[in-house]
Amino acid sequence: MAGSSGRGTALSQAGQSAGEASSQGLPRWDLDPIFPGFASAEYSRAKARLSALSDEFLAHLANLPAGELGPWLARALALEDETGSLVETLGSYAYASYSVATRDAAALAQINAIEALGLPRKRAAVLFRNALASRREEVERLIESDPAVSAYAFHLREELFFQTRQMAPELEDLAEDLARSGGDAWGRLQEAVSSNASVLWSGASERKTVVELRNLAYDPDRAVREKAWRLELGAWKEAEIPLAAALNGVKGFAVTLNRRRGWEGAIDKSVHQARITRATLDALLGAMEESLPAWRRYLKAKARLLGVPSCAFYDIFAPVGGAGRGYGFEEARDTIIDKFSSFDGGMGEFARRAFDESWIDALPREGKVGGAYCIDFPAARVSRVLCNFDGSFSGLSTMAHELGHAWHSETVRGLPYVYTQYPMTLAETASIFAETIVFEDAVRGAAPAERIGLLELHLQDACQVIVDILSRFRFEEAVFERRAAGEIPPEELCALMLDAQNATYGEGLDPERLHPYMWAAKGHYYSPGLSFYNFPYAFGLLFGTGLYARYADEGPGFAEAYRRILRRTGMASAVEVTAEAGFNIETRDFWRKGLSLFERQIAEFEALASASSREVR
Repeated sequence: MAGSSGRGTALSQAGQSAGEASSQGLPRWDLDPIFPGFASAEYSRAKARLSALSDEFLAHLANLPAGELGPWLARALALEDETGSLVETLGSYAYASYSVATRDAAALAQINAIEALGLPRKRAAVLFRNALASRREEVERLIESDPAVSAYAFHLREELFFQTRQMAPELEDLAEDLARSGGDAWGRLQEAVSSNASVLWSGASERKTVVELRNLAYDPDRAVREKAWRLELGAWKEAEIPLAAALNGVKGFAVTLNRRRGWEGAIDKSVHQARITRATLDALLGAMEESLPAWRRYLKAKARLLGVPSCAFYDIFAPVGGAGRGYGFEEARDTIIDKFSSFDGGMGEFARRAFDESWIDALPREGKVGGAYCIDFPAARVSRVLCNFDGSFSGLSTMAHELGHAWHSETVRGLPYVYTQYPMTLAETASIFAETIVFEDAVRGAAPAERIGLLELHLQDACQVIVDILSRFRFEEAVFERRAAGEIPPEELCALMLDAQNATYGEGLDPERLHPYMWAAKGHYYSPGLSFYNFPYAFGLLFGTGLYARYADEGPGFAEAYRRILRRTGMASAVEVTAEAGFNIETRDFWRKGLSLFERQIAEFEALASASSREVR
């Protein structure tokens, strides 16, 4: 998905709604200021411009001068910036158009067309790295002496590193071509199978897809949740052979390419893609492991509220603490603007602009994707936010989260395009910070009955990011180790998943009611180019909450420092960016501070749950 980030998920938040929001007054976004349509002259000119720039970039790279390198390098960097900005803008427009009208064949065709137009830029990236490596000493000299080049120092040195992890240009071309019918095709198979898998729900005709069954995890009736879980497992059992083939194909594809490119393994590659160090990852995972007893206490407290001995996997998303009050869209809008403004007036005015200029598509409707995301259009210098607003606090919080992403994009406007491309580890920083501003204010003013529901929603999300993501990491680690020796049959994939869930959820969940087929349900496992997709979300959650804790200590003066941190996220490694914020992310102590916020909330949730249980008795 070009330029997108956010909460795209098969699990909607509809079951948590305080009541179905009326569709009256819910906005749709306006994409016309970006392009008036696929048939417009503006869109055609942009595609033609991208094609011409790509040709020029490739021709420029083929004419590496024997003499002075400076002017050649400056032009190469300019072409890299412009082609990157344009291909992302076109790709974002095609995807945004498709995501609100998934039956639109023209939009799907344009997604494919922009992917094809972007292939020359991928070839150019390989050639550019090779050109830099062939003149490495001169590039380093220019970084030290030429201001126009030194502005790109971090980018150029990163490109020099990745040049050591790529194959010959003709092999990289072959890998890109094969990915479309090989590695990427396995991912499309998983999407196709999972989106069409369905079972009989009741009677002889009522069927539910696995997406619909997973949504029933939010149903207040435990019998409904259990029935949906059992039927979902049965549906995955029916589809396990093609899905296991797809997962083996993706991971085998990644193992082969990683070896050919000189990576020590998938984790080695993921660490560098995330712009962190292995010490950072080990510290993060170690702190997450340490926090597991607290999360198990949370799940036990939730079980008490549900009146069951222990939570099953299908109880993780069960609503507790009441539905909470509902929000009209205008109230949600005003709340977000007000809370953003209380932190940073500029951030509040930015949110107002997003609402006033129709950046937000909030209306659920047929043909629109579920979940939520923010997508950027760098050449147009704007963003757009997709959500499915349901009138709940969760819906309000999701909208604040996505507007946090948009604010992040706004803070990096005017930088070279390559410096607007921050890693996934830092991509969730602004969104987590934004939703935390809204949550902390809401929970402070809530009555006990509403407070327990708000805390539960917050802890439910965080439990997924800490505990479930840790289980996903452990599972994927085991899969890569096993896949290097041969294909893994479906029953072994299920066994590996249960091992990972038992190791993380532990006594927090009923061991007889886990989910052995989460490897089939989660599309993130099926990306050949981005393994270990999920740990950056844990990084983002804990870094974002760590920044909020600093704001709580420093007060309004932190707003300017926060803007500087966001602006730097694409210009240095995550270790350097966070060090500038005063954090050492290579130690467990840093991650423990972020986790301590949730441990305090868990303690409060346990107390409220115990009080509520006594009242019921």
